[in-house]
Amino acid sequence: MNRVGIGIIGCGNISPAYLKAAKTFPILDIRALADANPGAAEARGAEFGIPAVTVEQLLADPAIDIVVNLTIPKVHVEVGLAAVRAGKHIHSEKPLGVTAAEARRLIAAAAERGVRVGCAPDTFLGGAHQTCRALVDEGAIGQPVGGTAFFLCPGHERWHPNPGFYYAEGGGPMLDMGPYYITDLVNLLGPVARVAGMTNRLRNERTITSEPQHGERIPVAVATHVAGTLQFVSGAVVTVAMSFDVPKHKHVPIELYGTEASLVVPDPNFFGGQIERAAAGGDWTDVETRHSYADGNYRSIGVADMAHAIRSGRPHRASGDLAFHVLEVMEAFGRSSDAGTFIDIGSRPKQPAPLPVGLGPGMLD
Repeated sequence: MNRVGIGIIGCGNISPAYLKAAKTFPILDIRALADANPGAAEARGAEFGIPAVTVEQLLADPAIDIVVNLTIPKVHVEVGLAAVRAGKHIHSEKPLGVTAAEARRLIAAAAERGVRVGCAPDTFLGGAHQTCRALVDEGAIGQPVGGTAFFLCPGHERWHPNPGFYYAEGGGPMLDMGPYYITDLVNLLGPVARVAGMTNRLRNERTITSEPQHGERIPVAVATHVAGTLQFVSGAVVTVAMSFDVPKHKHVPIELYGTEASLVVPDPNFFGGQIERAAAGGDWTDVETRHSYADGNYRSIGVADMAHAIRSGRPHRASGDLAFHVLEVMEAFGRSSDAGTFIDIGSRPKQPAPLPVGLGPGMLD
């Protein structure tokens, strides 16, 4: 196999998941790690047996084709633009940018340079979500009418070792967890046409209860409870709520409602999970997952799909256009809340191509 050289910038909390999952995909050749904190890169490099270099050295390495950007959200575009200037394809952690305006600069720069942009989340490529996509496409729920999408928790300061960025610009429940839910909904239903939203922030400070910063207080600069409605181009209407302010709830992550049946879609933060379907008047029944990549954490599958796409010339699935659309939708909740009106969504990405059934380990075509 003609492997694709990978360099990772950002060696924080999420990087081990990428590094472990990359071993599933033979096409990925991880050649170097870098971080603004050299000690973080050296520690992660020693852990995984990968050379630690400076960011400048990584970007200058001709053997690296794709830069995987695992930095904090507020520098996603800055790091992405540096990779594009170096002639590298870029795959970013979510969100693509803090604002749609800055993300648009990255998309435009990459198009001008002739390189690809990809972005997490790639969990919609997991077997459970691909099976749900097939069910919707096959008409198993009839014509989609509506649905719900909920992520509700008390806040990340309970568990994350350095949670301040979740409450700074680029954070909040919508930009943090919204990408999983809205990306999966676009995968299932197609693009969003308009958004109605309301937001609030009832606390200006939060107290960290995790270690090692237990007891420290952090400022809150973003909305921590976001709710509203998405109207899709198809006509389906989905209720959404994302919150860092909810002690407990009983909602499932995603439900879809169609003219013939309803569908429970598993948590889009994971690749697998139980699918359920119920027709009118019937009981909920479990649906077997048909597709591969439902039995673990595959947080490199989007990078691997981009690598295969580069080699074959096809579009990659976790694309910059998809991520930009999701960011535009997420940003629209706050804009709608501030203006007291619907916000029309201008971008219209194509639904990602579904994965085929029966893929072997490491394969995506």
